[in-house]
Amino acid sequence: MTAITRTGLGRRSLAALVCGALAAGGLGAAGVTALEPGAAHASSHREAPLISGQPQYDNTDLYAFVSPDRPDTTTIVANWIPFEEPAGGPNFYQFAEDARYDVHIDSDGDAQGDLLYRWTFRTHVKNGNTFLYNTGPVESLDDPDLNVTQTYDIDVLQLRHQKLVSKTKLADDVPVAPSNVGKASMPDYQRLRDQAVRELTGGAKAFAGQADDPFFLDLRVFDLLYGGDLSEVGRDTLKGYNVNTVALQLPSTWIRQSDEQPVVGIWATTQRKNAQGHWTQVSRLGMPLVNEVVVPQKAKDRFNASSPWTDGQFLPFVTKPELPKLIEAIYKIKAPAEPRNDLVDVFLKGVQGLNQPPNVRPAEALRLNTSIQPTAQPKRLGVLDGDNAGFPNGRRLTDDVIDISLQVVEGELVGQKNDLGDAVDANDKKFGSSFPYVANPTAGSRGKTAEPAGGDDVRTQLGAGPAGTSGLSDDALLVASAASAGTGFLLIGTGLLWWRRRQRIRGY
Repeated sequence: MTAITRTGLGRRSLAALVCGALAAGGLGAAGVTALEPGAAHASSHREAPLISGQPQYDNTDLYAFVSPDRPDTTTIVANWIPFEEPAGGPNFYQFAEDARYDVHIDSDGDAQGDLLYRWTFRTHVKNGNTFLYNTGPVESLDDPDLNVTQTYDIDVLQLRHQKLVSKTKLADDVPVAPSNVGKASMPDYQRLRDQAVRELTGGAKAFAGQADDPFFLDLRVFDLLYGGDLSEVGRDTLKGYNVNTVALQLPSTWIRQSDEQPVVGIWATTQRKNAQGHWTQVSRLGMPLVNEVVVPQKAKDRFNASSPWTDGQFLPFVTKPELPKLIEAIYKIKAPAEPRNDLVDVFLKGVQGLNQPPNVRPAEALRLNTSIQPTAQPKRLGVLDGDNAGFPNGRRLTDDVIDISLQVVEGELVGQKNDLGDAVDANDKKFGSSFPYVANPTAGSRGKTAEPAGGDDVRTQLGAGPAGTSGLSDDALLVASAASAGTGFLLIGTGLLWWRRRQRIRGY
C-alpha cells in the first residue's frame, strides 16, 4: 500500500495558484531572509510539554470564516481545554480567572496585531457548602440550581506597532454556557446554549461556553504514523470529547483594512500571571498542526511564548520538515525535494491571488480573505479541491485540515500528486447553521449510546437481567435506576439508600 488512505478527489486551484506564484518569483531569497528570528503558530491538542500540564490555558484550535448565513460578517471560533471528559465532575470545566484569552487581528499583512479582542472571566459560586456543580435541574443560565457560573468581558484593544492606542468595552458581564453535566441536570441544554448567544452593538454576536470539539482526525499518527502498517486509521480520536469555546461574529468591515485589501491574519494567544504577578504568554495558535507536528521538542515551549512578527527561528522546520522523511522511511513514499518553498508560500504568506495581502511579511497565521463569499456546499478539502472559501483561506469547521495538510506536505503542489489522509472525513456531530455553529457538547449522562467500558449499561454491570431485576436487591435497583437517569437522580438515590440503612440500624 503506497498511501495512508485515498480520497479519490482531483486537485485544482490551489496547485495552479501556488505553482504560478512560485514561477513568478513569489518567494525568492529576499522573501525567505525577511523572516527575522522568532516563532510560528500552533493549532492542536497538548502540543508542547509545559502547556500540556496547563489545560485551562491551552489553545486547541482556531477557526475563521465568512459567516455562511451572514456573509457581511466574519466568525472567529477559538477553543481551549483539550479532551474534556463529559462526565468529569464534580469540578467541571471553567475558563481560568487569571488568564487573558486573546484573538489578534492583523489587517495589513505586517504580522503585527492591529486589533486585539480579549476575553477575561469571573467565577461565581452560590453555595460553597456543597460539592455540587448544580443542586437540581437547570432550566436557565440564572437558575438558582446552577451553583457554579462564570461571566466574561470582551475588551477591544487598538494597537499600533504593539503599542496601545485605545481600549473599548465590547461586552460586559455576559454569562457563560455551563458544562453539560447530563440530561437530569440540564434537560434542555439547547435552551442554555441559546441564552448564552448574545447580540452586541453594531451587529456583532458573542458566545462563550462548552462545545463539542469540532476538530476531527485520527491522532494515532503518533503511533509510528498510524501503526507503521496503516492499521490505525479511520477513528475520530476526539469523538465524544468537549472543549471550552469563545466565538465572535463581527461585521467584516470592523477587522479588514479596506474593501480593496480584505485579507486579515488571525491568531490566538493565552496569557497568565506568573509568580511575580506579570502577564506571560503561554500558548499561541493560528494555522493548524504547526507546533504539534512541525516544531521539534526542543522548541515547542519557546514556540508557544513567541509572536508572529519574529517567526524566522522556526523557518527551517518548514523548509526542511520532518514528517515527509518519516513517511518515506516507513511507507517508502519519496519525500519532496527541499527547501520546501511551496510550504512557505501557502502557510506563511498566503496564496497569491487568494489570501495573500500586499507586502506580506511571512508569518504563521490564519489568513482569511473576507471578500470571498461562502459556498452553499463546502468541500472538505477546501482550496485544494477548488473551494476558495475554505482552508487554507481561513478555516471552516468542516475543513479536513489533516488531509489537506498531509497532501500538501507530501508534495501535491510541486508535482507529487497524492490523496493521503487519515480516513476521518467529517465531525461526529453535525455543526449548526447559525452562530456559534459549533455543536452542543456531549452530555455527561450518555446512557447506552456512550458505549462505556465493558460495553454494558449500568444495570448489566450491577448484575441485572434483561428486565432489570435479576440478582439485585431493592436498594441496588434504586441506585441502578437513579444512575441510569443521570447525576442528579444518582445523588438522590444514594441519599435514600443511606437513609434506609440508617433507619434499619436504629431499629425502625
